Amino acid sequence: MLYAILCYNSEEVLGAWTQEEDDAVMARLDVVHKRLAAEGKLGPAARLAFTSAATTLMKGHQPPLVVDGPYAETKEQMLGFYVVDCDSQDEAVAIAQELEQANPGLGGYEIRPVRLFLPDARQG
Repeated sequence: MLYAILCYNSEEVLGAWTQEEDDAVMARLDVVHKRLAAEGKLGPAARLAFTSAATTLMKGHQPPLVVDGPYAETKEQMLGFYVVDCDSQDEAVAIAQELEQANPGLGGYEIRPVRLFLPDARQG
């Protein structure tokens, strides 16, 4: 079964990292990434730009309402995600724990089963 692991953290904290600190975290995460890829468990993954680059389409408005920035008013923002192929939710939680060990700090990792995956969809 596929699980999405949504990565939340503080943009303020990450934005204060030096390039060396960021590179060190990414190197630790790369160890996890390579293992998951070798096991055939790693699907799409992305590191998102900060929310200052976000645009949100608000639902339920006519005409459509498009606003700058994220909709959520939280201290932590979703900064990236993984899609992993696991035999159980416990395995997905274990992977999230491994990611947290490589990238500790504020926020959290939200694990959700994926209900729909379109592997043949192409970017336009």
